[in-house]
Amino acid sequence: MSASQSYPLLEPIEFPADLRHLKESQLPQLAQELRQFLIQTVSTRGGHFAAGLGTVELTIALHYVYDTPHDRLVWDVGHQAYPHKVLTGRRELLHSIKQPGGLAPFPNRAESEYDTFGVGHSSTSISAALGMAIAAAQQASNRRVVAVIGDGAMTAGMAFEALNHAGSLPVDLLVILNDNDMSISENVGALSNYFTAALSGRLYANLREGGKKVLRQMPTVWELARRSEEHLKGMVLPGTLFEELGFNYIGPLDGHDVRALVGTLRNVRKLHGPQFLHVVTRKGKGYAPAEADPIKWHGPGPFDPVSGTIFKEAASSPSYSQIFGQWLCDIAERDPRIVGITPAMREGSGLVEFSKRFPERYFDVAIAEQHAVTFAAGLASEGLRPVVAIYSTFLQRAYDQLIHDVALQNLPVVFALDRAGLVGSDGATHQGSYDLSFLRCIPNMVVMAPADENECRQMLYTATTIDGPAAVRYPRGSGPGVPIEKDFTAVPIGKAQTRREGRSGLALLAFGPMLESALRLGERLDATVVNMRFVKPLDEALILEIAGRHNALVTIEENAVQGGAGSAVAEVLAAEAISVPLMQIGIPDRFIEHGSRGSCLAAAGLDHASLSASIEHWWSLQRHAPVRSVNRA
Repeated sequence: MSASQSYPLLEPIEFPADLRHLKESQLPQLAQELRQFLIQTVSTRGGHFAAGLGTVELTIALHYVYDTPHDRLVWDVGHQAYPHKVLTGRRELLHSIKQPGGLAPFPNRAESEYDTFGVGHSSTSISAALGMAIAAAQQASNRRVVAVIGDGAMTAGMAFEALNHAGSLPVDLLVILNDNDMSISENVGALSNYFTAALSGRLYANLREGGKKVLRQMPTVWELARRSEEHLKGMVLPGTLFEELGFNYIGPLDGHDVRALVGTLRNVRKLHGPQFLHVVTRKGKGYAPAEADPIKWHGPGPFDPVSGTIFKEAASSPSYSQIFGQWLCDIAERDPRIVGITPAMREGSGLVEFSKRFPERYFDVAIAEQHAVTFAAGLASEGLRPVVAIYSTFLQRAYDQLIHDVALQNLPVVFALDRAGLVGSDGATHQGSYDLSFLRCIPNMVVMAPADENECRQMLYTATTIDGPAAVRYPRGSGPGVPIEKDFTAVPIGKAQTRREGRSGLALLAFGPMLESALRLGERLDATVVNMRFVKPLDEALILEIAGRHNALVTIEENAVQGGAGSAVAEVLAAEAISVPLMQIGIPDRFIEHGSRGSCLAAAGLDHASLSASIEHWWSLQRHAPVRSVNRA
């Protein structure tokens, strides 16, 4: 606990069982203490912030009423779960969240028995909770299962697939919609508008709450009013949608009235069958700067809790996301066919300026990656040039659409893959470890891996000149700081670039940002260094030429070794029956957990020190092996 703060109710609570010893009348004060603890703790290191402030009362009420961990809570999306971590034995470790060796940024089954399901991507809770509820019924365990879904997660199709299934089953399941009108960016789409319109309808509220007490005394008029209410619900009330799906709809309820939440949850816990509780909260609740700008305060770095000043490290060069955002604005000015698409990641992907300057050509499709890709395919089929700005980890969710709707039809969709490689603090769920592996096996795809900022800009431009699908993958954060050319120059498709000629007999084939370390190693080992640039198509001619005059090759990539760029090089050599020692370096066959980007690179053996040690050791073994004839002509 902070020495400068007093938390008389929160401090004795180690686990939810301790919470249940409090009187209901004490819960509002506990909520105030928990909220203040979150503000003080997150301010020291940063982390997901505004969403957790909005779920304080709901978290307290759930653990107060339900017998956790026997009863199951599934959080969706996971960045709402900081209050949950505090109340489930991890209060004193909250300062370590997202740090190397510290708490995971999202619920994690390996971290706590109270984290019943791992969540990093959104909209999975109802499916998982339904599975748990059916298992509970089959095991006659008498446990209750609750899915808390919010912060934009209800905009994804998977949530409605699960609702459609759950509503058809006689299963005891509670789904709580945490309706805070936000995801990371603002919620968008018809469903969001539908909820907002219903909540603002005073006519419905008055009819439902004020009129019922009087009209129940007048049976004939009461029946007319009941029918009128059902008619009105059919027009505007979100409850109708969920009731048609087979749920008993309850709400909307003030999500910051902890005592009302407790009373309602007690009643709901006694009910059988699928239940849907609609809770309205405010993202950033209790901290004025976060309430005023929940987007900015979604996941801030360290900040001054008094002044609300977020401390930012001065960047030596623009981030790759900023490079992309500027490129998109520049290319849109000269090509009216360009359209920008994002699945709810406007800020993170660098699309803010584009959304302002080209609003009619900007589409935030909400947390709906599958729709984003097929939507782009539809645009491309009519002659437009859609650019899908998407994190590498989120493109995984639209793999079928990528193959069937884009690549199979050879449609010119550009995929700007942000956060490719190891992303750091968001951990295993967000590492972009697999895109090279799952993209290069798809026919018609062109896959590019720029080594620096300028190459990223020019490759993005190159992607728009290709009459088919193309992906440009780039990492989180800033590059080496090379000068950026404003003019566009297309990169020759499938052509690598030799950046250093060595005499030692060793060649380093680097893909993407790994080039910087490769060049430093090349100087020390007098090795040839190649900036491969393209993963598909590979520069097979150069690979064969390099293999013909070197004793050993090393491929270096920030992607899973299995099926990655190094595997592609091995396939080229095998096809030509060339036997040359080949070392493939990439992300090993395990999930890399959270930490700084540097610590994640070190954990994967991809930091410069680890690369140096592993390559030098392997190369020393090759030098002591039988000499292979090398033609240096």
